[in-house]
Amino acid sequence: MSARADSPFDACLDEALVLARGWVPRWLGKLLETLHQRETSAASLNEKQAFSEARTVLASHRNLLAGRFIAEISQVVQGFSATQKKAATARSLKSLSFDDLELMDHHQVQETVERARVQQVVKMCTDEELVTFNARLSRAQGHEVVRNETNPLRPDAVVGALMKALSGLRVDEAVRALWLHVGAVSLGNELQQFYRSLTMLLDGMGVQPAGYVVVQTAKARPAASVAPSAVRPDSVSATAMLGNDALLTLDHLHQLLVGNLEHSGGSAFDQGMSGSDNAMVRTLAAEVVTLMLRRIVEDQRLLQPVRDLVQRLKPALLQLARSDPRFFADRHNPARRLLDAITTQSLAFASEKDPGFAAYAQRVHETVMALQAPTQSLPELMPVLLQRFTEADAAIASSQAPKRGLAMKTLLRVEQRRLLAERVATEVQARNDFARAPGSVRRFLTGPWAQVVAQARLDTVEHGEALPTDATAHRYMSVLPDLLWSSQLAQTSLNRPRLMKIMPDLLRTLREGLDAIDYPRPQAESFFQTLMGLYEAAYKTERSGSDSPRDNPPSRQDPDEYEPWMQPNEARDTGFMEDLAIDTQPAFMDTQPVALLDDLDDLDDGETADLPTGTLTVGCWVDLMQQDQSLRCQLSWASPHGTMFLFTAADGRSISLTQHGLERLQALGRLRVVADHGVVDEALDAVARQALRNSGRG
Repeated sequence: MSARADSPFDACLDEALVLARGWVPRWLGKLLETLHQRETSAASLNEKQAFSEARTVLASHRNLLAGRFIAEISQVVQGFSATQKKAATARSLKSLSFDDLELMDHHQVQETVERARVQQVVKMCTDEELVTFNARLSRAQGHEVVRNETNPLRPDAVVGALMKALSGLRVDEAVRALWLHVGAVSLGNELQQFYRSLTMLLDGMGVQPAGYVVVQTAKARPAASVAPSAVRPDSVSATAMLGNDALLTLDHLHQLLVGNLEHSGGSAFDQGMSGSDNAMVRTLAAEVVTLMLRRIVEDQRLLQPVRDLVQRLKPALLQLARSDPRFFADRHNPARRLLDAITTQSLAFASEKDPGFAAYAQRVHETVMALQAPTQSLPELMPVLLQRFTEADAAIASSQAPKRGLAMKTLLRVEQRRLLAERVATEVQARNDFARAPGSVRRFLTGPWAQVVAQARLDTVEHGEALPTDATAHRYMSVLPDLLWSSQLAQTSLNRPRLMKIMPDLLRTLREGLDAIDYPRPQAESFFQTLMGLYEAAYKTERSGSDSPRDNPPSRQDPDEYEPWMQPNEARDTGFMEDLAIDTQPAFMDTQPVALLDDLDDLDDGETADLPTGTLTVGCWVDLMQQDQSLRCQLSWASPHGTMFLFTAADGRSISLTQHGLERLQALGRLRVVADHGVVDEALDAVARQALRNSGRG
């Protein structure tokens, strides 16, 4: 074991690299033996030749592959840092998206399928040992709850390292695929022993296992929200209605998206009866529609009436798939846009009692009825229904546009003022006399007064004026020498006449500046009382002989980090939630960190894991606890520098937060992400993952 290890976690990673130098060559040796056995027992000449070629090529590349595989594992381990922990699962097989698949070439699709197959076999071999190892490794990292995503040695990372090592070899795809197919079980067995050894190491160092917790998924609702008696008697389960899902493979889905299945065959209108490639296109398209709808109708973020209505769209969408098999992949297709509009607008409602839900549900019902008894062909009808469905929302958006525009403009100005105030604060802190001032004065200068100066500078720029020496911003900066000098008791007591002379103009300028930004009067008066206390002490100080009074030592606390503060009219225009008020309000409930899912089988159809906290994307829907009530709203705008965020509720109300306020709400469980992507997007991504699972079972 390396002597540099200074913690159980470091010791575990060091030991992992030592063990890898042993099990990787051993695994390749077992793979050679297995290939030889398969070659000997092959039933046909073609099989015998395939295994012989795979064995011969492996024998010639064995040492090179072992070195590259070990190097890739080492790279994964050594490159695992605090920032990478958060992104550790950023590109796992689970994250395969529908859009990504359309951009892949055939080689990338095959590599993805190969990796999925190996990963599933390895998972079955290592599951039991991995659970124990993850528990102890999480504790070694300081986590009270198991966090699988922070394990740099998890199976998908090791398989990824293998795939990367293989990609550097000039080996035929068929040979590589045979290596992976034949060697998957022995690789899983080696990793099983690997994890067992590392678990024993941590156990010997006294590392106790972290706890596993059951984490509520985003699809779950409180039991009272959907009581059994509330389910419609004629409602049919999605699984029963939609049937088998084993046909679609990743390769089929990829060919459907890029159009490779339409090069030959009968007419596009043979209704799937001829057995042609066009029939295959329609069959696969129908399965994609079926799986997509299954995901949507099982998505509990949508209210039950909406899911029932979406379920009734199936016949029309299946019929449309016959004439336009890839409509779901085209974001501009009217049918896709209509489905997007229905599901996206549904996210605005957390309850059937929410204002506006009844009108929305009625529009969806009218759309469904029009599709069940179409008066014209579906391709012609879809644009009409789309326009009809979105007209109401377009009118609402138009009426809310001025208010939202004002809020965005105001928040942009607040951000500009904040950034400029930070620069002003840096200028102030660079002064030689700054550090000697009392903490209260320093915090005033780097907080409220920095904002006063920043506001003055913004006003000057907006009026197109130059910055003359008598400009307001310059005058506000020119008070710094007098303010900093007058706050030091040792200095002012030696020159009381100067103090009496500068005090009136200094106080007048300070009040003028604070009034210019509508700074709260109570907070301003609190600072002035502190300042006058310093002046009174300087004036009353008695001196004897050559002794001179000493200042109290300046506060060691650094000035508080500048937090944006809004003028009352700005807060009113943007619905601003003050940062200080956030910490005083209760959270939704006690929460545990969400353990991200490592494997593509860990996320069942219809299930959505809670999203981790972090930067939100514009368009995402959240539940926000405000004044003891949960409010469903959408992130409609984020400032260019990501310091201000504007949310819009379904009723048009605006709510704005600073970056600090947003992070605090998330940490307290008072802001929870409902959806950060469109429902249809997520459903199609689930289709791609299902196709990958089907491929892995082949």
